[in-house]
Amino acid sequence: MLTYIKESIEELKNNVSLPSRAESSNLMVVVAIFSILFALATWGVDTVFSKVIKLYFNNLLN
Repeated sequence: MLTYIKESIEELKNNVSLPSRAESSNLMVVVAIFSILFALATWGVDTVFSKVIKLYFNNLLN
């Protein structure tokens, strides 16, 4: 386990590079936009399914 931790730290020091501040900002905007779009799509599908289920049970009970 200690060997794994040591190798992980070594890899982080030598092989990982962080993006620039501008690139990070651009990526953050992209993630925020896709998150909002995905939330709206989920809300839309939920609304449609909810109405379909209500319609089905209203017709079933009447």
